[in-house]
Amino acid sequence: MDFKAIYAVVDDDFEAVNQFISHHLDSNVPLIREVGDYIIQSGGKRLRPLIAILCARAAGYQGDRHVDVAAIIEFLRSEERRVGKECRSRWS
Repeated sequence: MDFKAIYAVVDDDFEAVNQFISHHLDSNVPLIREVGDYIIQSGGKRLRPLIAILCARAAGYQGDRHVDVAAIIEFLRSEERRVGKECRSRWS
């Protein structure tokens, strides 16, 4: 099974994750909106939020808070990448 088939199973959840990110990074500050757009449109596999969503499904979770968790994981991962790049450029 390829990644596209796995993502297809949770496509609605990923759309909800994108909406969560857009909603929570909606701001009058252009940079904040830009960060939200970057997270959503950057591509990549987004494995961490995928795992959160799949775990919720596998556990039989019926609510929608797994979307919040997946989005927060993506926020943290994006920040981790940003800090990592800054550290590499500063101390490499």
